[in-house]
Amino acid sequence: MIADRAEDEEKWLAAGMTGLQQNAFHMHRALDSNNLRDALKYSAQMLSELRTSKLSPHKYYVLYMRAFDELRKLEMFFKEEARRGCSVIDLYELVQHAGNILPRLYLLCTVGSVYIKSKEAPAKDVLKDLVEMCRGIQHPVRGLFLRSYLSQVSRDKLPDIGSDYEGDGDTVVDAVDFVLQNFTEMNKLWVRMQHQGPAREKEKREKERSELRDLVGKNLHVLSQIEGVDLEMYKETVLPRVLEQVVNCKDEIAQFYLMECIIQVFPDEYHLQTLDVLLGACPQLQPSVDIKTVLSQLMERLSNYAASSAEVLPEFLQVEAFSKLSNAIGKVIEAQVDMPTIGVVTLYSSLLKFTLHVHPDRLDYADQVLGACVKKLSGKGKIEDNKATKQIVALLSAPLEKYNDIVTALKLSNYPRVMEYLDNETNKVMATVIIQSILKNKTQISTAEKMEALFELIKGLIKDLDGIPDDELDEDDFKEEQNSVARLIQMLSNDDPEEMFKIICTVRKHVLTGGPKRLLFTVPPLVFSSLKLVRQLQGQEENPFGDDLSTTPKKIFQLLNQTIEALSSIPVPDLALRLYLQCAEAANDCELEPVAYEFFTQAYILYEEEISDSKAQVTAIHLIIGTLQRMHVFGVENKDTLTHKATGYSAKLLKKPDQCRAVYACGHLFWVDDQENMKDGDRVLICLKRALRIANAAQQMSNAARGSTGSVTLFVEILNKYLYFFEKGNPQITVASIQSLIELITNEMQSESTTPDPATDAFFASTLRYIEFQKQKGGAVGEKYEPIKA
Repeated sequence: MIADRAEDEEKWLAAGMTGLQQNAFHMHRALDSNNLRDALKYSAQMLSELRTSKLSPHKYYVLYMRAFDELRKLEMFFKEEARRGCSVIDLYELVQHAGNILPRLYLLCTVGSVYIKSKEAPAKDVLKDLVEMCRGIQHPVRGLFLRSYLSQVSRDKLPDIGSDYEGDGDTVVDAVDFVLQNFTEMNKLWVRMQHQGPAREKEKREKERSELRDLVGKNLHVLSQIEGVDLEMYKETVLPRVLEQVVNCKDEIAQFYLMECIIQVFPDEYHLQTLDVLLGACPQLQPSVDIKTVLSQLMERLSNYAASSAEVLPEFLQVEAFSKLSNAIGKVIEAQVDMPTIGVVTLYSSLLKFTLHVHPDRLDYADQVLGACVKKLSGKGKIEDNKATKQIVALLSAPLEKYNDIVTALKLSNYPRVMEYLDNETNKVMATVIIQSILKNKTQISTAEKMEALFELIKGLIKDLDGIPDDELDEDDFKEEQNSVARLIQMLSNDDPEEMFKIICTVRKHVLTGGPKRLLFTVPPLVFSSLKLVRQLQGQEENPFGDDLSTTPKKIFQLLNQTIEALSSIPVPDLALRLYLQCAEAANDCELEPVAYEFFTQAYILYEEEISDSKAQVTAIHLIIGTLQRMHVFGVENKDTLTHKATGYSAKLLKKPDQCRAVYACGHLFWVDDQENMKDGDRVLICLKRALRIANAAQQMSNAARGSTGSVTLFVEILNKYLYFFEKGNPQITVASIQSLIELITNEMQSESTTPDPATDAFFASTLRYIEFQKQKGGAVGEKYEPIKA
């Protein structure tokens, strides 16, 4: 059906174009021979093609444009005739004899244009005559195009200030009256289209009206271009008459489009000075008009105007723009009882952006806007409309974007109240926006009170809202969210230790409610932020009046112990062990032996009871040995206890190579370079000999199981340890022991039962080169190495 209609339209258009071109051809011949009567006859017949009612506005426009081109040529001919002495008045009367009214009016407008230019009659009289006579066409499409033609040919002949047609009683008022009258009549024709034809074709009519809207809107553009339309005339005449037409037409399409036109075509300064009048029309529009878009566009234009220059800001204060816009929005929402949530939020979002541009120093205004929004949303519960929640995110993001500082946003008492209306998913989105703003601007939250307020805002990322875990959340998204929270915690900083401790306690309180999945991400940064404070307090004298009155390292360590214990619910013993060891090292630096010992005890308990995977055990034991070696705070008894445990764990590892490496690493526990009381050569030698025995046992096991002794890598590694302690001056490590180990390795590598290993060969060769290099150094080192035969 639609395809047939389109096909028919193409045929009708083709027929119309053919008739138009044929008559245009005859008209040109008559013009060439200066035959006025025939020229008028054929031009009238040509214009009769525009009388069709069969074409859609889109196709009619094609036909009209062709006729328009021909009329320009006819106008040129009329001008030439007038120049040659032909009376334009006679010509004006002559064209009125055309048989049909539509061709007659097109010809009248064409001659009228020449008539005004000739100045044989006042421009206002001709314009008034033409605009009145055009009422003869009441068919909407034909009437709109006719009046559009009148507007086109007369726009450069209006009696404007400074134009050729001003004077002799012709004033800018006449120009404005003409354009307003033409606009009014065109709008009536345009609105009438909506009510013609059956109800089932409503959508088609609305589409056609949309295609024609620019014809009506051009009149407002012409008005805005008239030089004589100053602020006073706009205020007293233009705006009231345009708004009267907009309100009275009671058509939602026309009202929405024309309000948009008014906002777009007239200067910002005029809008500011006539805000009362413009806003007063808004509640009078049809309830179905998308008023939120209209007002948002107005506020956006005014915001940009305010941003363009600081000099215009006093004007905004003078006209009380914020107050007027705020009241207008309230009235519109009251008038449109069924306005959807997205409409309400969009309006307040635009008002907030306007406020932040125009009154950046007035936080009370911004809070007032958020409060008004909360009031309108009250009783609606969580908002689930996606578009509305996006607008709330835009509303809440505006202060962050303006001030680049969450601390300023935290001063807005209604900010968290608006967030309460977000559903859980969008709450997380907003929390992420807030954290990203803090990270981007490196904002420092300086007090525990502000931190409490911040964590209340970002609680969507800190814990499961409503107590319901979100099992459907994508794992990568969850990690990204929690990593951003971790970065936030890592940023905690305050030069005042007391306040910093309060901040850490506040963060800890929120973090520990996050559930097992989140603790994995949030506890480590919290521990390191706390250790940063410990370093800050390092060496501080104990408060003689008791711990309760001040923050001390001991107090922080107590808190850390409890915090790391929370990880037991996950469980992640390897992470907890690392954190205990970090704390032990910090306690060592603060000279707190009992505290350091307690942290080591906790790490050992975890190792014994929780870490069962052999690879995890190897990693853990090396971490323990490495940390223990750096400890200087322990007395002999405590040091021995911990060292004995560590060597015991090393010897009990599952795989012989792992045992061997852990045992020779334990040698470092008995020889610490910068601690004279920690140089026990005998026990170092015991560790190294024990490691040799384990390496030998590993070879024998390999031989029994596989028929080959495997690689001698472990022996080469032990040789390197011997050389290390030899160089450090351990008297128990002798040239003879090193020499015998070199010979052992050489023999083993030459043995047929040893598996060839290029990496081990290279390692051993490198070690021998090192010995030779040390010999060549000369001096004490050279002498020491000289007896070793490599």
